[in-house]
Amino acid sequence: MATKIRVIPTLLYKDFGLVKGVSFDSWRRVGSAIQAIKVYNLREVDELIFLDIAATPNDCDPDYDMIDDLADECFVPLAVGGGVKHIDHIRKLLSVGADKVVINTEFIKNPDIVRQASQIFGSQCIVVSIDAKRTENGSHVVYTHSGKVATELDPVSAAVMAENHGAGEIIVTSIDSDGTMMGYDVELTRLVSESVSIPVIASGGAGNYEHMVEVLRDGKASAVAAASIFHFTHQTPLEAKLYLRDKGFNVRS
Repeated sequence: MATKIRVIPTLLYKDFGLVKGVSFDSWRRVGSAIQAIKVYNLREVDELIFLDIAATPNDCDPDYDMIDDLADECFVPLAVGGGVKHIDHIRKLLSVGADKVVINTEFIKNPDIVRQASQIFGSQCIVVSIDAKRTENGSHVVYTHSGKVATELDPVSAAVMAENHGAGEIIVTSIDSDGTMMGYDVELTRLVSESVSIPVIASGGAGNYEHMVEVLRDGKASAVAAASIFHFTHQTPLEAKLYLRDKGFNVRS
């Protein structure tokens, strides 16, 4: 049986609350994390992704007390990222209720953290997040530190490295498309999806349900993550799943 498509709201946390912006310039306040989780519990989401986007740039450790509180309220699988630099960070996040741990900057700096983590905790709970931006010649470059620092790595090479080191799945986010609600970077998603055999979650740019169809069909994504569409419009994760089902996708009901 084909893997079921997941619809996953993304919660971006910065300085005591949720934020959203465009192209990783997240300045607009959109409420509290606890309240958002309570709402999503009622909207039949498949999972939630919670990212503390200030932790790594500010060289902070994960806020375990906050994740503990959020996990107590969350009735769906919760993937948590931000500030993850050591195996002990992963262990503590899982112990306070995270179901998966998202690793971004530290994976680029030290890929072996993913190998160690997958061996200790299992690949199913280790997610590598790849943030990429287009260059002037149309290729893509991976960025770290919440989109602030360019690397010399391309997203396909990063994805292959993530799979080879034991990651269970990959989130690929287009920095250019983030928050624009103009559609996912389908080409970026397809390049990454076709380079690995593990699930790829498309992120950045969803403005309507047809954008999800495009990135699932043409980008070969296994799941779609979205934020602005759910924060700033009346569109909902449940409606998204019903739309995808009507288009022939195998969604979780």
